[in-house]
Amino acid sequence: MLTAERHRIILELLKQKEIVSLQELVNETNTSESTIRRDLIELEKKNALKRVHGGAARLQGKLEEPGIIEKTAKNLTAKDLIAKYAASLVEQADCIYLDAGSTTLQMIPYLPNESDIVVVTNGLTNIQPLLNKGIKTYLIGGAIKPKTGAMIGRGALYAIENYRFDKCFLGVNGIHPSFGYTTPDPEEAFIKQKALQLSRESYVLADDTKFGEIAFSEIAPLSEASIITNLLNNDTAELYKHKTTIKVVTS
Repeated sequence: MLTAERHRIILELLKQKEIVSLQELVNETNTSESTIRRDLIELEKKNALKRVHGGAARLQGKLEEPGIIEKTAKNLTAKDLIAKYAASLVEQADCIYLDAGSTTLQMIPYLPNESDIVVVTNGLTNIQPLLNKGIKTYLIGGAIKPKTGAMIGRGALYAIENYRFDKCFLGVNGIHPSFGYTTPDPEEAFIKQKALQLSRESYVLADDTKFGEIAFSEIAPLSEASIITNLLNNDTAELYKHKTTIKVVTS
């Protein structure tokens, strides 16, 4: 079978289902595992798919963005590991920026009770859990994004300019070795960019499904923040090792 025909079959299968195993691809193309692996590497370089452990996955749409309820229900164990480690980086008397997002939301239970830290956030869903912990909290103003409960727009940009942070913790939709950190909404990307600029230390919290994805709006190059994740295979580690610092949390 010609290479172009194998590629067509692989991409057709990914249209039908989000993830296809290596064995399925071998069976469908009647070729060897090593050939399929080479095909997947080539297609990934063309941003046609992303490789995952044991197969390939369909890339999400550039504008595709799940709501906060859907996000919170996905990859709970991975997000909890990431969130717990991220919270351990917060020190007494820190002023931190906590982004709107499902993994940053999961950090809050691990922050110290009644501490002398200060949190600035653009996430409406973060407010009540922070207040329940007795943490001094500031919500930046702006327009409310209905799908995710994030504050965005000119008002939010003006508001965040009033603060400086010891650390910021951000969520993203895509992490790519060439295109950096991305998110579907340009207005939300501006807020994340500004938080990075105003922070002494910056962290992106992302489970392994975000690697290889590219969303519509650029946030920043990889070098602008360290990544905290739950899983990183050797091939992926090789792509990112000279571009940023990555902490893989397994327990």
